[in-house]
Amino acid sequence: MERFVLHAPEQPELKILHSIYAKMALDKALRDFRTEQILKEIDRALQYRNKEKFLQLTGELKSILE
Repeated sequence: MERFVLHAPEQPELKILHSIYAKMALDKALRDFRTEQILKEIDRALQYRNKEKFLQLTGELKSILE
């Protein structure tokens, strides 16, 4: 009788690829989180007419999005 294995042992190349995908997903999640924080801070800087803070935050946002 032939037996089928549901989870065959992974190849080292696949483990490396999975690690890369996991790092990419984590990096994106962190970038998205920081972007949301910066956008809220920009709104606050605009509300309080803080030009210096606004320029600092927009510069930081620009560097994140590049």
